[in-house]
Amino acid sequence: MRKIVLGLGISLDGYIARPNGAVDFLFMPKDYSMGPFFATIDTYIMGRKTLEAALKMGGGPFTGTGGLATYVFSHSKPPGERDGLTFVNESPAVFVRRLRKRPGKNKDIWLMGGGELARDFLKADLVDELYLGVVPVLLGEGIPLFPSGFPQRDFSLVENKTFSQGMIALKYKRVRPKVRLKTKRRS
Repeated sequence: MRKIVLGLGISLDGYIARPNGAVDFLFMPKDYSMGPFFATIDTYIMGRKTLEAALKMGGGPFTGTGGLATYVFSHSKPPGERDGLTFVNESPAVFVRRLRKRPGKNKDIWLMGGGELARDFLKADLVDELYLGVVPVLLGEGIPLFPSGFPQRDFSLVENKTFSQGMIALKYKRVRPKVRLKTKRRS
């Protein structure tokens, strides 16, 4: 089954952006590459605010998908395909169930932001892995990766790597409780 991988760069104190949405504190060390991660995905999912931030940073139309399917969750934009993006206005659970059934390369799905969308996916227990690039800065305030409002979710550390400039990459796998089948007792 295709996994949903929540992958983002964050500050030490868990922020994905400054209060105004700026991500100027994030950096990519020379000895770090997203190439191996990109080889495992064929679909992007993001929120509308993340799209708007990407548009501001790029200074024009969004072209960061490399031809991969890109879905944008939005309550303010009408659903449908436009400009190489597919806007979605439905529950994450319904959407992901349908997305996982689609034929294709069967690669993973990158949930790339933002915090509110991450919370909705965590509420629905849809996040299978976390892939976090942690940069050595404390912002003190900003947009949190994990805003409150979802139940506890347990993860197990799969990998941690250290890179230059003090950045670390952490990869976690979701640990789901085992489902017990109820059996009837015979008297």
